[in-house]
Amino acid sequence: MTTTVKTTCPYCGVGCGVNLSLPANPNEVVPPVSGDLDHPANFGRLCVKGSSLAQTIKSDDRLLSPQIDGQVATWARAIDTIADKISQVVKDHGPDAFAFYLSGQILTEDYYVANKLAKGFIGTANVDTNSRLCMASAVVGYKRAFGSDTVPCNYDDLERCDLLIMVGSNAAWTHPILFQRIVAAKQQRPSMKIVVIDPRATATCDIADLHLAIRPGSDAAIFSFLLQESARMGLVDDVFVTQHTNQFDATLQQAMESTPDVTTTAAFCGVDEHDLMTLSQWWASNDKAVTFYSQGVNQSSSGVDKCNAIINCHLATARLGKEGAGPFSITGQPNAMGGREVGGLANQLAAHMDFATPGALDLVQRFWQAPNMATQNGLKAVDLFQAIEAGKVKVLWIMSTNPMVSLPDTAQVRRALEKCELVIVSDCKAHTDTTAMADVLLPATGWSEKDGTVTNSERRISRQRGLLPAPGDAKHDWWAICEVAKAMGYGSAFDYQGVHEIFAEHAGLSAFENNGTRDFDIGHYRHITQAQYDGFTPTQWPVPEGKPEGTKRMFADGHFFTQDGRAQFVPINPSLPALKATQQWPFVLNTGRLRDQWHTMTRTGDAPSLAKHTAQPYVDIHPEDAQRLGIIDGALTRLSSPHGEVRLKANVTKSTPQGQIFVPIHWTQQFANAAVVSNLIPQTVDPLSGQPESKHGVVQVERIPLLQYALVVSSRPQSFPEALYWCVIPSDQGFRYEVVWPNGVNLARLKEAFSPLQEALCVEGNHWLEYTNPMTGQLRLACLAGGRLDTVVYLSHQPEVVSADWLLSKLASSDALSELDRIALLVGLPANVEDKGNIVCSCYQIGSKQIEKAIASGSETVEALGAVLKCGTNCGSCIPELKHFIPKRMELSA
Repeated sequence: MTTTVKTTCPYCGVGCGVNLSLPANPNEVVPPVSGDLDHPANFGRLCVKGSSLAQTIKSDDRLLSPQIDGQVATWARAIDTIADKISQVVKDHGPDAFAFYLSGQILTEDYYVANKLAKGFIGTANVDTNSRLCMASAVVGYKRAFGSDTVPCNYDDLERCDLLIMVGSNAAWTHPILFQRIVAAKQQRPSMKIVVIDPRATATCDIADLHLAIRPGSDAAIFSFLLQESARMGLVDDVFVTQHTNQFDATLQQAMESTPDVTTTAAFCGVDEHDLMTLSQWWASNDKAVTFYSQGVNQSSSGVDKCNAIINCHLATARLGKEGAGPFSITGQPNAMGGREVGGLANQLAAHMDFATPGALDLVQRFWQAPNMATQNGLKAVDLFQAIEAGKVKVLWIMSTNPMVSLPDTAQVRRALEKCELVIVSDCKAHTDTTAMADVLLPATGWSEKDGTVTNSERRISRQRGLLPAPGDAKHDWWAICEVAKAMGYGSAFDYQGVHEIFAEHAGLSAFENNGTRDFDIGHYRHITQAQYDGFTPTQWPVPEGKPEGTKRMFADGHFFTQDGRAQFVPINPSLPALKATQQWPFVLNTGRLRDQWHTMTRTGDAPSLAKHTAQPYVDIHPEDAQRLGIIDGALTRLSSPHGEVRLKANVTKSTPQGQIFVPIHWTQQFANAAVVSNLIPQTVDPLSGQPESKHGVVQVERIPLLQYALVVSSRPQSFPEALYWCVIPSDQGFRYEVVWPNGVNLARLKEAFSPLQEALCVEGNHWLEYTNPMTGQLRLACLAGGRLDTVVYLSHQPEVVSADWLLSKLASSDALSELDRIALLVGLPANVEDKGNIVCSCYQIGSKQIEKAIASGSETVEALGAVLKCGTNCGSCIPELKHFIPKRMELSA
């Protein structure tokens, strides 16, 4: 007998609903998840990451007990250690000697109690979050324009608009369910225009009617030009502007000075004049327009200005508060929005109030009955870690995030954590780059065990429901915070009997003395019971008392949350990134996400199926740049900047323009020895939002000569201390590594390097299979244990593609290898096993060679491939890649 539980996906900001069927024994692994047909974010669809959630629930690397200085401890001792140290540093150095660094992956209730403890009871506003790295500029942009951090749109608007401008977003990979909703809308209404503004030709361009491959960082100029074009073409809504806005004339004047004409703007942005005028004409002819923007806009030294340049265009033409229109910031994390609601940023107070909101400080203090209210902004993320290194912050509590990978300038972050007197890390994983720096480790519950709420990008609050019992001594984050608060003497304010009581208090604060003066109001829930909380259905805020259905769109009445109720235009002078390429650092670095991975892989790294699409970190480089530098596809390269270096294999592709490179952000020291891209990124931030310019750096790229490339597949873990590069790739069958050594590794040294193999050779019946080719430099070595494959190493002077899946299947087999298998091992070709090629469709594990074979047999459309192989028929994320196979076949036929 099974029961179905509705919960929410813990990945991106789309906030998809998922269903899980729990077996009678709740300790069993849950079966694969399915999409919730009733959830308005996804209507039953899930991307491949969401579909693979069951693979991430059981982990061999769970943190199961508190640890102090590397030794297992009780919760009581850990809580006393933390509370005593915080109390001591506050007494000796003041409240700002303590800080929280939180995450958009914790729940709203966790955020709420952390913010309350720090800002109301300890007395510091040093509460920041990794959301600072992804959406802080969008927050400031909305607040400058609307007086509040209010996203005006909803997901329906993406389907109902006639013009969709997607800027700084590869939604096909980062928000795939929204992208599939857009694809479906485009198919139903082919006249719908889609514009992609991005330096790279990404998978999102698959549905674009126009791709503006702009110079990196020049986004604001596009919208400055659209603003003055709106005035020139008579698109400005004079009644709306006059009655509901301020500063239009000054803003238009600045736009006319900055981007006076199409020639100037096109030259600044590096785009074709005709393409820019096409965008202008579509803007003029499609009143229902949505601008969809994400990290490519926000992660900039002028990210706030970019956001306001976008908003200015929508205000001038009154394209917001209406169906199919508005400036739509899409968050990257599942609860970045929830953190914003409770004051989870250092320059916020609570419930969308901040320290500059008149009367807010007194209001929150009275509601909390707080004895030690913080009175001014705290330290934003980059400033916080600089203050830790300077000795000003002495205790840091990190929760559910990995700043040793995600923050820019990893070397500085390391120095800060090494100097900090007490580093507390709450995580469900035992081994991350950040847990390695902790003095106190606290075992947290994971996605499948946590209970609370999250808010997605369209202001929709959903329940995340605990499914499984917490393993070991793992505890909820809110519980750990409250226990520390009690140990510090604040017990009466943190004596919650359940998580629903925290949510009810959060709702009560949002409504307290509000009376419609603040955007965030969920007062309908201020008396919510446990039963009502358990039955909570997804709802968009505001949800004031008397309006339980919530609010689909904001600003329909033209009223904003500024002091005079008018929206503010903001004059913008577009600027390029702070760092420019030089002769020493000639390449512009762009960073971003991949389709099947998530953040720093602490979750997706547990799902072997997700590693098959992109197994290793890489650097995209244009063919002409690669040829000039003597770099071939798959070759190891060194990327260096003034801040550090990484070593990555080259992916030679025209999707990245000349003079630019792209590197994904996901790999950590747990998965690769030299691939943390934040090593290369400077701590340049937007002066208003504090958001780092993580999408931009300048680097040198060079070929590393005289190398030996290896594929290693083994039944046991291995280490490679002498390797220039290694990467471990998750697998169900064994351990797979890609390794690169300097020249000089011969057969004798290779055997010596694998000490477990030497031990295996001492057992009767175990022996080596060896193959060497002095002409090509190939060396193949396999150890058989009792006739079964134990370890195999393929070594070559050039990067070569070998089917690791085939080798892993032989590794997992309990049968002795046949003579044919042994020959195949040395030849390097699969025997009696299909070689799928590189996985393209992760949902059904369909590879490139299967696709090519199906095309050769006559399946020459995406639909035909789906009918034969099922690829592209589930989440649809692979469809842009499938299309790339079709032209190849058609060209060959021609």
